[in-house]
Amino acid sequence: MRSNTAEGDSTPLPPLLVALMAFACGAMVANLYYAQTLIDTIGPQIGLSPGLAGMVTTLTQLGYGLGLALLVPLGDLFENRRLTLIATAGTTLGAVGIALSNGPATFLIASLITGVCATGAQVLIPLATHLSSEERQGRTIGLLMSGLLTGIMLARPLASFLTEVAGWRAIFWLSAAMMALTGLALAAKLPSRRPQAKIGYGAIVASMGRLFMQHRQLRLRAFYQAVIFAAFNLFWTAAPLELIHRFAFSQDDVALFALAGAGGALAAPLAGWLGDRGLTWWSTLVAMVLLTAGFAAAGVVVTAGAVIAFAATAVLIDASVQLNQISGQKIIFALSREARSRVNAVYMTIMFVVGASGSLIGSASYHAGGWSLSAGIGAAMGAAILMVFLVFDRRTSD
Repeated sequence: MRSNTAEGDSTPLPPLLVALMAFACGAMVANLYYAQTLIDTIGPQIGLSPGLAGMVTTLTQLGYGLGLALLVPLGDLFENRRLTLIATAGTTLGAVGIALSNGPATFLIASLITGVCATGAQVLIPLATHLSSEERQGRTIGLLMSGLLTGIMLARPLASFLTEVAGWRAIFWLSAAMMALTGLALAAKLPSRRPQAKIGYGAIVASMGRLFMQHRQLRLRAFYQAVIFAAFNLFWTAAPLELIHRFAFSQDDVALFALAGAGGALAAPLAGWLGDRGLTWWSTLVAMVLLTAGFAAAGVVVTAGAVIAFAATAVLIDASVQLNQISGQKIIFALSREARSRVNAVYMTIMFVVGASGSLIGSASYHAGGWSLSAGIGAAMGAAILMVFLVFDRRTSD
């Protein structure tokens, strides 16, 4: 194990360590999404009524929201390696609890624990920026975010495929095994980092509001990413419904479509490279244009019955999330070196809370007006933040 690596030193992080951290981010956050396509299967088996079946995923995501607000800021107070290992262990135990559940109470409690501990991914990302040299921070963030978003995109198809073969519990046993092995690897390879903060936990949490009010770029970047993430969730809620109803896709077919869309994760290294060259304004602009164009094109190609083109629009929309996320984090992590975990907690909490509304908008819009309405709303969201960006954000300094 490397110990107490100097922050921002000139020695690049070993590629194997960056790859391990990226995998850990993806493996943790994937736990939020495994159950999304399995609600109809899990609910009856654990005794949840159809009206409460949505709690299968709601509790995990609620736990993630709590962790963002309450656990991630601890990265500015406690030794980061230990905090990451505790979160990894908690995620492992949560996945085991879900796999062993035979009733709704144990399932939902384990889901809540899993969600809270999965925010260990958001401790790893600021830690990576502390350990990276200034000129390589963008690329490091890009690689970790590529791992995280790849985990999100692969979680649903992997869960669907494995459930077909071995039942719904298998994906959570697999997750527990992956998290346990990841924890052992992190324990062996992850450097330690002890923050210099001298204030208590209450003051750490209270300072998050002050950071939000103090930094204009934090407010803007959180707003941009929250809207883009809401549009992303809108797409991945409404698109599977359209695939099933218009194109007669099976669940396995939908899983393959989602797997194709994961190609957008390839935009992450490019975003990091652009960020390291001071081109975050341009990469943000491209992200917003891609989002708007992706939804506009999706409305047209679905009407034409072009499934492959529909998958291409999914890649564009996923790429827009990557580009904007990494550009935003490159900017906000430069705002306050000693408060990076808190800044990230503010950013991610706003993104997550607002972004979660996209699933509701996607479902409601699809049932009200079909895919055309859902795609139109997504395009309008992209156009709206593009206008805000062009009017209010001609610079990337605070």
